[in-house]
Amino acid sequence: MAGKPKLHYFNMRGRMESIRWLLAAAGVEFEEKFIDTPDDLEKSKKDGCLMFQQVPMVEIDGMNLVQSRAILNYIAAKYNLYGKDIKERALIDMYIEGVADLNEMIMLLPGCPRDQKDAKITQIKEKTTNRYFPAFEKVLKSHGQDYLVGNTLSRADIQLVELLYSVEELDPSLLANFPLLKALKTRISNLPTVKKFLQPGSQRKPPLDEKAIEEARKVWKF
Repeated sequence: MAGKPKLHYFNMRGRMESIRWLLAAAGVEFEEKFIDTPDDLEKSKKDGCLMFQQVPMVEIDGMNLVQSRAILNYIAAKYNLYGKDIKERALIDMYIEGVADLNEMIMLLPGCPRDQKDAKITQIKEKTTNRYFPAFEKVLKSHGQDYLVGNTLSRADIQLVELLYSVEELDPSLLANFPLLKALKTRISNLPTVKKFLQPGSQRKPPLDEKAIEEARKVWKF
C-alpha cells in the first residue's frame, strides 16, 4: 500500500495551498515537510529531488512531482475530479485558469510594497466584481446545476471555492451580489472532507499577517 503523499513547501499557503485543498477534498491524508530556512531548500536541491530547483514538490506514487499545475492535474485525474471526457476537462481547465489569474494577484499581495498595496487591493476588487465573479456566476446560471461542469464535483469547484474564501478575507462584501457563488461556497464547504479541512487545527494554512511577512524577510533576505 502506497504511503501518504508528502508535501514539500514553506509553512504557508503560497502555491501549495490549492494542492492541500484538492487532496483534502478528495479525502486524502497527507504529510508535510516544511522548508524553514535557506539551508533546508539548498539541501533539497542538492538531494536532486527538485527537478527545477524549486518548490512546491509532492512525493506521490513513487514520483517527485514539481510544477503546481502538473501536481494538481495528477491529483485531480487520480481522484476523479477532472471531468468525464476531454470536453469537460477543457472547461475545467478554462475555469481553473481564470481562478488562477485572480488567485495569483491575491497571493502576491502580502509581499507588495506598502506604498503600492492600496492600489493593488483596489485593482483586485475591481477585477473580482467586474470580471471574474460575473463570469463564474454566469456559468452557474447558464445550466442551473450544482457544480461548474457536468453537474459533478470537480477541481474547478474546489479551487473556485478556495478563491472565494481568499476574496472574503480581503473584503467580505465582494461576494454579496453573487448568490450562485455564495450557494456554491456553502455547498462545497458542507462536503464532509472539505468541512473537516476548514476546521481549526487542520492543515489549511492561515493568511500571512505583517508579523509573519517580516519574519520571513529576515530569514529569506527578500
